[in-house]
Amino acid sequence: MTLPPATVRPYKPDDFAVVVRLLGDLNPWKRLGYTASDWEYLFETPLQGREVFVIETGGSVVGVGVLRQRFLFGDYLELFAIAASAQGRGYGRALLAHLESVVFRRAKNLFVCVSDFNHLARRFYERNGYTEIGPILHLLIPGSSEILLRKTTGPAKSV
Repeated sequence: MTLPPATVRPYKPDDFAVVVRLLGDLNPWKRLGYTASDWEYLFETPLQGREVFVIETGGSVVGVGVLRQRFLFGDYLELFAIAASAQGRGYGRALLAHLESVVFRRAKNLFVCVSDFNHLARRFYERNGYTEIGPILHLLIPGSSEILLRKTTGPAKSV
C-alpha cells in the first residue's frame, strides 16, 4: 500500500481543539468515559514528562501519539489515536514508526496498554511487533482489563 503524503511533527497548543475532537469520536475513550477535562489535563502545557506528536496530511491533523518517558527501562505510549476517517491508510503505522524511532534512540523498550475489548488495536500492535505482557484488571473501568504490551530491541543491560 502506498502511504498518502503525511508529516509527523511535535504537538503545538494550537492542535488541542482538533485533537480533542478526534479523540472524542473514538473508542476506546468513549467507552472508558473520558471527558474534555481528561484531555485538558493530559495536554496541558507544560506536558509534564510527555512528548506529543501529531501526524497530519493536507494540513489536517489525523492522529496523535503521547510518549511518557522513563517507564520500566523504556518509555510508555500513553495515548495513540488515528481519526476514524483516516484509519486503514497507513497513518497509524507511520506515526508508530516515528514514535518508535524516538524511543529506541534512548531506550530498549516501548510499552503500551490496550483495552481488552479493543480488538483492532490489539491486532495493530501485534502486527507491529508488540508482545503481550499481561492484563491489568479493573485499571480504568470495572469489569475490563488493560493489556500491557511491549516492543523491545533487547535487554536494558548487557552482562
